[in-house]
Amino acid sequence: MKYEKIIKAEFIERPNRFIAVCRIAGEAHEAGSADQDDGIVTVHVKNTGRCRELLVPGATVYLEDFEGRMGTRKMRYSLIGVEKETPTGTLMINMDSQAPNKAVAEALRDGTIELPGMKGELDVKAEKTYGDSRFDFYAVDEKGREAYIEVKGVTLEDKGIVSFPDAPTERGVKHIRELMKAAAEGFGAYVIFIIQMEGMKEFRPNDQTHLEFGDALREASEHGVEILAYECTVGKDFMSVKKSVPVKIFYETN
Repeated sequence: MKYEKIIKAEFIERPNRFIAVCRIAGEAHEAGSADQDDGIVTVHVKNTGRCRELLVPGATVYLEDFEGRMGTRKMRYSLIGVEKETPTGTLMINMDSQAPNKAVAEALRDGTIELPGMKGELDVKAEKTYGDSRFDFYAVDEKGREAYIEVKGVTLEDKGIVSFPDAPTERGVKHIRELMKAAAEGFGAYVIFIIQMEGMKEFRPNDQTHLEFGDALREASEHGVEILAYECTVGKDFMSVKKSVPVKIFYETN
């Protein structure tokens, strides 16, 4: 997936989970892309997670500029990416919570993501209701086997280990429980964690933040739900699924 117009900025603060205050500098500001003379703009944050380790004052962020295509938008800019400084260098992380679904749709259709137990080319449709949940994707393989797929975007990283969630998610637990029911009825059932960065060692559930989610994920893995993780190639104006990453859902916490 690709964005149309990206500009670089400096993160200042996040007054609430929906907006951030940033400073646009350099050529973008001089060209009049900033809303104020000092380059300070209020932007929409396309991720309602905490992201406290990412959105720190002074961090370099990337904004999508909607000038000329505002439609019903109230804010001209959306924050979609951030540079995180790590011991091994600068890590580019996509923060757009809508990006994982778009990337998965592309990867399912071109074969980059393979679903265990599903055969051949898939007929993929977005948003399908099962029970009390609406899953991100519904797929049918060439032999007619049906599957439900839930996608979770991952931005929390520590020394090459990524985890989810970064905040408690009762909705996430509900989805996993529904997927277990689907698996019990013979459907394919998948949770795909899309890591919105690359170069990662493994994925783990974040038990320290939400143990119930981790426990549900472990139970699901023993009752027919496939747990997959894929990292992405991430640039300032694009994100695409790259390859699978090992999933370690049973581990000892420190």
